[in-house]
Amino acid sequence: MEDVASLSFLAATIAASWRLAAPLMFASIGEVFSERAGVLNIGLEGVMLAGAFAGFAAAFTSGSILVGVAAAVAAGVLVGLLFAFFTITIKADQIVVGAAINLLGLGLTAFLFRAYFSSAGKGIEIAKPVDLPWLSDLPFFGEAFFRQNAFVYSTLPVAALAVFVLYRTSFGLTLRAVGEHPKAVDVSGRSVALYRYGAVLICSALAALGGAFLTLAHSNQFVEGISSGRGFIALAVVVFARWSPIGAFIVSLLFGVFYALQLQLQAQPVLFLPYQLFQALPYVMTIAALILVRNRVDTPSMLGVAYKKS
Repeated sequence: MEDVASLSFLAATIAASWRLAAPLMFASIGEVFSERAGVLNIGLEGVMLAGAFAGFAAAFTSGSILVGVAAAVAAGVLVGLLFAFFTITIKADQIVVGAAINLLGLGLTAFLFRAYFSSAGKGIEIAKPVDLPWLSDLPFFGEAFFRQNAFVYSTLPVAALAVFVLYRTSFGLTLRAVGEHPKAVDVSGRSVALYRYGAVLICSALAALGGAFLTLAHSNQFVEGISSGRGFIALAVVVFARWSPIGAFIVSLLFGVFYALQLQLQAQPVLFLPYQLFQALPYVMTIAALILVRNRVDTPSMLGVAYKKS
């Protein structure tokens, strides 16, 4: 128990929290855009898997992480277009299409990986931590906040840019209006479908980036089902964060603490507890979060409702 209570244990947990929260941050901030526009994209898990596989395959082939990132975002946009076509143009049920996207992502990435990469037996070079001059040498917090890779650092400008776009631009104002009063937007001469397409594509691109983090900055291999339910957890994060980008960043960080704790505690033999108990921590937190926010009334009023022009 002495190790658990030590400053080094706390510093290591804080350092891992932000890093492990990064995929959730990308996915949940993207989902804020989609749900603010009235589109419930429960296909995040499938999009993250597509991004993880595309990023790995491109980086494996080209040897470049940047190419992997571009491929992951492109894959996310393609899957997003598929989801948007069925839910916005065809007006199919968003839950059903989202579930299909999840199954497609799981099955297709597993098939492609087994077909082309399972026998390769080699990993890729992942993004290295970047030490910020002077700051990374600070005691205790230096490693936690100033010795992370570029993916982790980029979560800050992504969250700030999301706030700016949603609350300080005409695009963001109209996008939020689409999720609340789409008929008013329609009457003003703006296309509800176009704004919803834009929101879904932003969501899918960011979710795919979160998936790419898993293969390009966390593990050097693609593994079937590597997202491990993070897409579903991101959906809970958005609700718990009350559809706010900053809230999504903070709540994701809280989930990151639980991910880090379950890894750190598994390495503590003095606790004499089964490791499965620690692995369940993030999922227990997800259920608790949904119970806590079950009565919230600030949900976008047209969330999950297809808009039919009268």
